[in-house]
Amino acid sequence: MVESEKATMSRKRFHAINPKERARILDEFWTMIALLETKEEVKNFFKDLLSASESVMLARRIQIAKLLLAGWGYDRIEKKLGTGPTTVASVHKWLQGGFGGYTQALPRLKREIERRERLVELREEASVPMSSAWMRKRYPLHYLLSNIVREDVSLIPPKKLQR
Repeated sequence: MVESEKATMSRKRFHAINPKERARILDEFWTMIALLETKEEVKNFFKDLLSASESVMLARRIQIAKLLLAGWGYDRIEKKLGTGPTTVASVHKWLQGGFGGYTQALPRLKREIERRERLVELREEASVPMSSAWMRKRYPLHYLLSNIVREDVSLIPPKKLQR
């Protein structure tokens, strides 16, 4: 979209859109996102769709949800992230009575972060000369059975994150 088109695009109030039309365009929107297959496709789509500040604001809501679920209080979250109390309260409201999106996605995010941290640990371990991990990497055929048995399925990224 060209900058001049963006400037002329009019805003329409949510309730002013015909309910059938609203349902149709939202269904297309959700379907479009669901059809994206890789992290790179999702990233490029949202870069085209959102401004940099809008992306950061959405990402901060996720951080707020993570901290709320970790038991942090509003004041502490506001200080750490520099957000206002209304933003924290709205995220908390959606955590408590929303559609389950946060509570469904956040455990998946946590597992992915843990998987990445474990990979970093394994890479560091394999870089220490003469360590067992280094030996298995350096001489894979000698440790073929051991490597097959030790292969950790939890280290395989979800399909959408695979390239």
